Amino acid sequence: MFKRIDHVEIAPSDLERSIAFYREFLGFEMKERIQIGSPVLKQVVYLGLGDTTLELLDYADPAPPDFSIRVGYRLMALEVDSMEDSLAFLAERGIEPSQPPMDVGGGSLRAEIMDPDGLSIELRQW
Repeated sequence: MFKRIDHVEIAPSDLERSIAFYREFLGFEMKERIQIGSPVLKQVVYLGLGDTTLELLDYADPAPPDFSIRVGYRLMALEVDSMEDSLAFLAERGIEPSQPPMDVGGGSLRAEIMDPDGLSIELRQW
């Protein structure tokens, strides 16, 4: 019946900066850019990584993120082949983990980085 998560939506403060971040640092590829032209929603950009789609919504004057702990979605997680190699790649580009790698049991490692708006992205090595 239910197959998978189709996409994750993000409303960035600066669309072009976020496109560059997800493409240059995390390997997402441009799939589609659609001009909406409404007073509130200017455009929608679809980025792909494997079978994962990230939908960036270009809203006019979005409010800044609220980082309080509350009920709701907290982050997205990207699976990596090697935590060490992934963090080294990001460090060469000036991105340091906001949460250092830790063993979470069962042989898996997790760390977190932040996107340009401070939204958390988990890196997970299984």
